[in-house]
Amino acid sequence: MQIRPEQPQDHSGIAALTSEAFRNAPHSGGNEAAIIEALRADQALILSLVAEAAGGAGLTGHISASRCRIGTADQALIAPVSVLPAHQGQGIGSALIRAALEALRLQGWPGVALVGDPAFYARFGFQARPGLSCEGIPAEYVQSLSLGSAPAPVGPLILHPAFFTA
Repeated sequence: MQIRPEQPQDHSGIAALTSEAFRNAPHSGGNEAAIIEALRADQALILSLVAEAAGGAGLTGHISASRCRIGTADQALIAPVSVLPAHQGQGIGSALIRAALEALRLQGWPGVALVGDPAFYARFGFQARPGLSCEGIPAEYVQSLSLGSAPAPVGPLILHPAFFTA
């Protein structure tokens, strides 16, 4: 498996794998691929990585990040993370998250937020924090991670409009 930045020729494959990855997910809004397209169209993606099967046999996973705010602090938001169902449980999602965190650290982002399963994301250092919230989402799923020496901020998580209009 190779993890690399997305290329323009990957866009349709990213949309297809994202739709397939979230097709039966209980937390899916069914619009995850449209969110990525809307972020891309608005030039709001700060990171978009794909996992490609060995030998260039196709895309198996994708992760994107966009700018968000926690209160008044600029942060990166990882969303969505997609792995084809046939390839889940093989470490692809974890590898994508590690690669994204390193890339965001190198870009100078002070921290990262996401909404997801606390049991999964805790292994990367993400945690829910008192005062960190996102409207309509249970607090334990709203998590953040500081990438520097400053403590992770708290406050409302403010997402790009694509998460509400896509």
